[in-house]
Amino acid sequence: MAIPAKGSVPPDPVLVIFNRFGLGARPGDRDRMAGDPRGYLKAELRQPDIAMIAYDDPAYADLLGSTPAIQASMAAGFQRKLDRGLAKAAAQPAKAKAPAATGAASPISTAPAMPSAAVKASAPAGSPQAVPAKPTPATPPVEATLYRAEAQARFDKALRAEVGFVERLVYFWSNHFCVCVAKDNIVRASAGAFEREAIRPFVLGRFADMLMAVERHPAMLFYLDNQQSVGPDSRAGKNRQRGLNENLAREILELHTLGVGSGYTQADVTSFARIMTGWTMAGREGRLGEPGSSVFNANAHEPGDAVLLGKTYPAGGVGQAEAALNDIAIHPATAQHIATQLARHFISDDPPAAAVARLAKVFLKNSGNLRALAAALIGMPEAWSTPLAKMRSPFDYVAAIRRAGGPGPNDPGQSLNWLNALGEPLWQPPGPNGFSDQGDNWASAEGMKIRLDIAWQAAQQVKDIGNPNDMLDAVIGPSASPETRQAVSRAESKQQGLALLLMAPEFQRR
Repeated sequence: MAIPAKGSVPPDPVLVIFNRFGLGARPGDRDRMAGDPRGYLKAELRQPDIAMIAYDDPAYADLLGSTPAIQASMAAGFQRKLDRGLAKAAAQPAKAKAPAATGAASPISTAPAMPSAAVKASAPAGSPQAVPAKPTPATPPVEATLYRAEAQARFDKALRAEVGFVERLVYFWSNHFCVCVAKDNIVRASAGAFEREAIRPFVLGRFADMLMAVERHPAMLFYLDNQQSVGPDSRAGKNRQRGLNENLAREILELHTLGVGSGYTQADVTSFARIMTGWTMAGREGRLGEPGSSVFNANAHEPGDAVLLGKTYPAGGVGQAEAALNDIAIHPATAQHIATQLARHFISDDPPAAAVARLAKVFLKNSGNLRALAAALIGMPEAWSTPLAKMRSPFDYVAAIRRAGGPGPNDPGQSLNWLNALGEPLWQPPGPNGFSDQGDNWASAEGMKIRLDIAWQAAQQVKDIGNPNDMLDAVIGPSASPETRQAVSRAESKQQGLALLLMAPEFQRR
């Protein structure tokens, strides 16, 4: 189904709250929220701990904190290494006992290998070989088990959300401060815990607090290699002749705070990397602290004062970096960078300059209070007048499908496979800059074909569809075009009607 050109008619306010701000309407949601759409968004911001996934919820009993998750990965990795060593050692004697090559071939070496079926057929009755042992099912790696448990918790949270505005904020900030599970098993085991520990508690708090939690989290320190960064003049640097790794410092300035073109220099990157030395993750041996935890290694920290963005930060161990991060968090360039990204995510790919300026002003006036920033976004006229023209991201689309048609299988596997097929594998961005927030990147011909396949798969799984025309009214409402209504009403089956609804332009756009 073709995506229509951008129009000039203001969108339906109820569709705005579910498509632009939320995760899609469920049957019955539109009728409940038609009276005061903005009020429902504001109500989400007032709910205490709305972003949190509680450890004490029995549904999430399989979730671990980042430190125990990393410890589990370390232990599994060590065991895998031992197993490889034992397998290699066991292979050596067998190789040594193999018959040497001679003019006459060894009877053992010339005997053809028998498939298991042939062995079973040729063995005498009652022989142990007559019934081969059943292969033991492979146990999934602990990292994969943790990853899937975290994914299920995220999907569950999306399905249960009243509107999903706060969840959308979680995804925005998780992508802004992204880590990538493809980096290493350490990150695969802890990516979900990273989001729960460093993003969710602060999504309606202070940006400075989220920034501090993110940059000192073991998943981020490992992902951006700060455990490899050693001050050249520190005790560890002199002893090991190791030096700086600038990855974390560069991405903090370029992506997390100030933004490209904000005026910082390469000298600032190097100086900030020196300031950040010593922030690391304790290794499996536990020499610096509990394995898998975030620690400060004073022996690796570059001594002395440091100059960043024209300001001198006195020597002071871990406090030197904390002071620098607190200043960067409320810098005018950070306000502009964050305001631009938020407006691009929630309003349009090319957000109005006036909207960005107002958001930046709110950020600075409230010292980076993210609840105030979210409230300002709700109150912007542009958020309600700009046509819904951005393509939903893969995660938003999958969440909207599950909310409209039902949760689907009680397992994250299919939803994870859909995200992989759509090019947005969960917690696996292509780089530290996260997944693109430009809607057109998700609107390729191949991407639309995959969405059509997913819509059909989802429709096939809904047990009690009812009348697709009624569902169209419940999920999209009066914004449904005559073409969409005609396509759904003329469907040859209820499943086809639902699939066409899930592929409708009004369902795809936010």
